[in-house]
Amino acid sequence: MNITVICVGKIKEKFYREAVCEYSKRLSKFCKLSIVEVDDEETPQKLSPLLENSIKDKEGERILKKIPSNSFVYTLEIEGKKTDSVSFSKEINNLCVKGCSSICFIIGGSLGLSEKVKDISNAKLSFSDMTFPHQLMRVILLEQIYRAYKIINNEPYHK
Repeated sequence: MNITVICVGKIKEKFYREAVCEYSKRLSKFCKLSIVEVDDEETPQKLSPLLENSIKDKEGERILKKIPSNSFVYTLEIEGKKTDSVSFSKEINNLCVKGCSSICFIIGGSLGLSEKVKDISNAKLSFSDMTFPHQLMRVILLEQIYRAYKIINNEPYHK
């Protein structure tokens, strides 16, 4: 399985980079993981709804260009479907069984995702009603993908 994680912005904090590196290493046993970073737009403190949409649209265009063809696309959105780890692992496994060889997860920037990106999503996924920094969300997502593969393969993993 090819898994692509498209993220807006770079990870600045060393501890987040180390966590991403660790989960990437762990996942290499189960899938081919690619993490694609697209540039984020500078976001002023005070912005109008028009400027906010413009920023999301610019970031969205960069995201759309990076989505591998024939991928099943998950967008991470606060309004998305909430699931538990076992159900998430079943979704990943079902995609494999149905012949899907590429999954793409998309994490937006600090303002979220553009409507164009949301519109191409095959599934909208939410990890919580809370808002997380997009850098931390990358770590959380990778941990859950790793947990899903451990569940799929009936391998032990701490709870």
